[in-house]
Amino acid sequence: MRALALAFVSLSLVWSCELSAQDMIVNDGMNLTSLSRNQARLYFSQKAQLWPDGAPVRVFVLPDEHPLHRSFCKRVLGLFPYQLRRVWDRMVFSGTGQAPTTVTSEKQLIRGVATTPGAIGYAAEGSRHPGIRSLEVD
Repeated sequence: MRALALAFVSLSLVWSCELSAQDMIVNDGMNLTSLSRNQARLYFSQKAQLWPDGAPVRVFVLPDEHPLHRSFCKRVLGLFPYQLRRVWDRMVFSGTGQAPTTVTSEKQLIRGVATTPGAIGYAAEGSRHPGIRSLEVD
């Protein structure tokens, strides 16, 4: 019985990591306040490579296994991480595009978005940092 309770607590912790809220973030120089889910998918899949003002889009992500990445893909983009990876791999292998910049921590992701013009990424809800702005996803 004790093992079952311990397993439940462990599963609950994993579940809470998976369901943690997150914000889509952009470099503060971007003149955007919101994106539709479809637009977000286009930018994160790198199918849309320019912002409306013509500036190049720079995508920053965490590794595929990271709980925040998995949660963001599922809840915000409506995709599984492996689906996004397939799109990136297809573009790289066919020579039609490049994979996003993958960083190892949320702190690096925030710093990358803050210091790169035209950058987009995601962070845990409540992450505040100079140089970034949260976007609403409609």
